[in-house]
Amino acid sequence: MAVTRRSLLIATGAGAAVAIGWAVWPRQRTGNWSAGDGEHLVNAWVKIGADGRVIVAVPQAEMGQGIWSGLAQIVADELGADWEAVGVEPAPLGPDYANRGMLNDQLASMPAAIRGIADWAGARLVEYFDLQITGGSTSVRAFETPLRHAGASARAMLVAAAARRWQVAPEDCDTAAGFVIHKANRLSFADVAGDVSADDAPDPPVLRSKPVLIGKPVLRLDIPSKTDGSARFGADVRLPGMMYAAIRQDPIGAVRTAVDAKALPRTARLVEGPGFIAVVADGWYAAKTALDTVNTSHRAAATPAGPWLEAGLKAALDSPGDPLRSDGDLSAASAADAITADYTLPFLAHACLEPMTATASLNGGKCEIWAPTQSASLAQWATARALGIPDADVTVYPTFLGGGFGRKAETDAVVQAALIARAAGRPVQLIWSREEDFGHDMWRPAAAARMRGASTPAGIVAWNAIIAVPDVAVSFLGRNLPAMASEPSSSAAAIDGAAELPYAIDNFRITHTLAACPVPLGFWRSVGHSFTGFITESFIDELAHAAGESIDPGAFRLAMLKDKPRHAAVLRAVLKAGGPLGQVSPGVGRGVAMVESFGSIVAQVAEVELVKGAPPRVTQVWAAIDCGRTINPDSVRAQVESGIIYGLTAALHGRVTFAGGVAQQANFDTHPLVSLADSPLIEVIIIASNEPPGGVGEPGTPPIAPAVANAIFAAGGGRRRNLPLVSA
Repeated sequence: MAVTRRSLLIATGAGAAVAIGWAVWPRQRTGNWSAGDGEHLVNAWVKIGADGRVIVAVPQAEMGQGIWSGLAQIVADELGADWEAVGVEPAPLGPDYANRGMLNDQLASMPAAIRGIADWAGARLVEYFDLQITGGSTSVRAFETPLRHAGASARAMLVAAAARRWQVAPEDCDTAAGFVIHKANRLSFADVAGDVSADDAPDPPVLRSKPVLIGKPVLRLDIPSKTDGSARFGADVRLPGMMYAAIRQDPIGAVRTAVDAKALPRTARLVEGPGFIAVVADGWYAAKTALDTVNTSHRAAATPAGPWLEAGLKAALDSPGDPLRSDGDLSAASAADAITADYTLPFLAHACLEPMTATASLNGGKCEIWAPTQSASLAQWATARALGIPDADVTVYPTFLGGGFGRKAETDAVVQAALIARAAGRPVQLIWSREEDFGHDMWRPAAAARMRGASTPAGIVAWNAIIAVPDVAVSFLGRNLPAMASEPSSSAAAIDGAAELPYAIDNFRITHTLAACPVPLGFWRSVGHSFTGFITESFIDELAHAAGESIDPGAFRLAMLKDKPRHAAVLRAVLKAGGPLGQVSPGVGRGVAMVESFGSIVAQVAEVELVKGAPPRVTQVWAAIDCGRTINPDSVRAQVESGIIYGLTAALHGRVTFAGGVAQQANFDTHPLVSLADSPLIEVIIIASNEPPGGVGEPGTPPIAPAVANAIFAAGGGRRRNLPLVSA
């Protein structure tokens, strides 16, 4: 793999996928985490209150994925805390809390000779810029080790302080349920926290050999406020004197030439900004109603987005492209009896239930932002650039997110709110309408693939794949980190997972070909795996059936996993749970798929029922996951279920098309979601493992589309090579 400027920059974490949000307190560049009244700061991750409450600094966001609890659970286990006395606060900006885990997936494919250098350089950059970002299923992967060390170090400091008081040897003491214990003596953490000394911090700390809380389904810390209504989401922010803004953005690539606001009510104010107009009023409905009276004219882009985008992807399959890997003899893939298949996947919207929103207030040359953002760092930098003020003069207060999936790593709504508030001279809350949210997404790119292969009952003889897809990372970096942007290029990162399949295939070739794309692209849940998983696992199924009528697709895969025991164990578990593949009764079929992504292996069996005159109905899904060490099994199950439902919406219904530079899907009537009534029964099997933790938030999404497509074929519905499976 050639190390380019772009690949190294991506390895720093700037271009990695992002999926989930932040918490509800401010992050500022100055100052470290501090203790409040009655609190004792033990180290950079733990402080203890006068009431015995253990507070853990959490640098990652809580968006329903359970990360508040997961990261706190790691600390509490090493510390010996009482879970009912554990709370969290978001960590301040600082190198201790930067997300180095964003490097892992990008560095994995680098040559060993330079991997260490890239890891060191990337980590220094991430830490220097305090890049706190939640995404790429990195939260536990990035922070398990530092949090275990923090908890163990805090335990040693508390024990040392108690041992001095008792005049006993520290090694004769331990902690449990919020107490330091020596024989019959007990001191609560609150009683001894004031006596801790940094000199007692061990280097390295001794970790516990037997977990108490890890692997247990503890009660999650974010649930109470979400059930009693006290949780603050983006649109829940209220400030004294605050006004509301509705926005209309220019069509993609168009230039605004005129604005007619003659009919605008006197109670409303028009604000014109780069790429948008907005109206500010005393309420959002009043602002939106007034905005509807304003007319605008535009000069269209020279080549507005339209059907030519997807046609261009198919045409790109005829170009040579850039081979990323070529092994062995590929002649069998070009033989007359070879299996060939073309696949297409559409542009996708993130379709968050909470549309883009942000609240801004400017005072004395400084700006405060409240927003459901996936990266307060990016939000701070973008706002400072837009306002022409130092980064340190922007404070970001992230709120809970009502869906993110990568969309809310973007800074567009935050910057717009700040510009509108500056023009209005008042605090302003901006809320995008649903139509704006769909019409100005940062879309998952469309993709196309041409597959050629040959198989025997023993496995795949040859595999030759060409995948056409634009460069998402360059699009993201150009908007959010322009200093790190580069020209689009072919890379394994652009087609996540396609270059390194777990199956033993001696004769293997993979080519990535770029295609022009003028619409803004962004990271979408599971990123490239969302399309490569469908392409590869569908074609493997085709090759299994081509190998012989009696070949079972599950057994066909297992035969190629002899050197991959973890993958084989996951696949066996889901096949055992899901029962036989193929047609199980008239019009009912079961299909399987397996995808490794973000350090985890997920296999799924889907059962589909075909009814004449109705779309395919997914009735049941069985899923098995090996995500390494499991912190909270309930959170793992919930995230796999969430990934399945999100991926099922895309597989069955998800599609965005363009005409004249405008997205044609404007709301959920033309971009439907899988409803509760349409959701299948889901069973999740967690494979016990002592391997390092893998991701959980994203890996559940990629296998569902191919599993459903393979089930439709098994049920007699024909081979489906194009998504969505239900015509949009």
